[in-house]
Amino acid sequence: MKNLVLFTSKDRDTLLKRRKGESKFGEHVRLIPKLTNIYDDIVNLDVEYVIFGICEDIGVYANHGKTGTYKAWSVVKKFLLNIQSNPFSKAKRVLILGYLDYTSDWDKLSQEPNKKSISKARQLVEAIDKDVTYLVSSIIKAGKTPIIIGGGHNNAYGNIKGLALAKNDKVNVVNFDAHTDFRPEEGRHSGNGFSYAYAEGFLKNYFIFGLHENYTSEKLFKTLKKIKNIKYNTYEALEISKELDFNSEMERATDHISGKFFGIEIDCDAIENIPSSAETPSGFNTKQARQFVHYFGKHKKSAYLHICEAAPRKKSQYKVGKLITYLITDFIRANGN
Repeated sequence: MKNLVLFTSKDRDTLLKRRKGESKFGEHVRLIPKLTNIYDDIVNLDVEYVIFGICEDIGVYANHGKTGTYKAWSVVKKFLLNIQSNPFSKAKRVLILGYLDYTSDWDKLSQEPNKKSISKARQLVEAIDKDVTYLVSSIIKAGKTPIIIGGGHNNAYGNIKGLALAKNDKVNVVNFDAHTDFRPEEGRHSGNGFSYAYAEGFLKNYFIFGLHENYTSEKLFKTLKKIKNIKYNTYEALEISKELDFNSEMERATDHISGKFFGIEIDCDAIENIPSSAETPSGFNTKQARQFVHYFGKHKKSAYLHICEAAPRKKSQYKVGKLITYLITDFIRANGN
């Protein structure tokens, strides 16, 4: 894969902050020294989880959004590698593969006139889709669970398609998100990954958890009402009017998606005051996000975790890196306890 950059021992050693008397997560994770074929390289490795990043915000740009999501992986890996290695963190069960890099595509795109650049960006998202689909499918076929970090929510499409191809069946998704990302099929971008996956027959049941009423159009609500395979709740019903209970709604979502293998999608736009492509001052807190990941991660049909849309700024790297590291380790622990 030309866009896949392997994470090397040199990369690890550069980022590790060793301390006498302590053992860090990064000292015990597995790495691939040389890439031949993704499936062949990992099928016999004694790991359960494969972590990789997606360094792009082309999908966000193609949706006229706020860019910066390409930075998430570079921030997260610094924090993840330097947590403690202990019986809770289970580093030996993890392979850090590397990241998909689209820097050169973005550099070329930024030189295009605006109208042309949006059209070109949507074409580039289709190419990114192919890479993500191939990588996710290969990892799952090899019997491992992908943990995908970074990029825009356009990458949900590749995750869903990759899971569906690996299982040779339609699959389900639960999406912790302020938005549906079920916009019209007008060319690929971060706002229509789920609608494309549904239209193309890869996605069966879809549950949107915490939709923001202020940022969902009447037309989209009508669309959701028409499609019986889609269920949702709103943040306002859960946290403002308290018409719905958080734990009961997680159970309802499970009933909707657990009949097939399913993916867990976490959009950082849904978490209060986390720098993201659509940062919100009113959203779920970090504890709720962690509980959500743990709850669904422990289900035997959960097949991947995707954490996206975080757009760390220089002063917020600590917040983003630490939060996403917590979510990663919550997912790993969910199946290990």
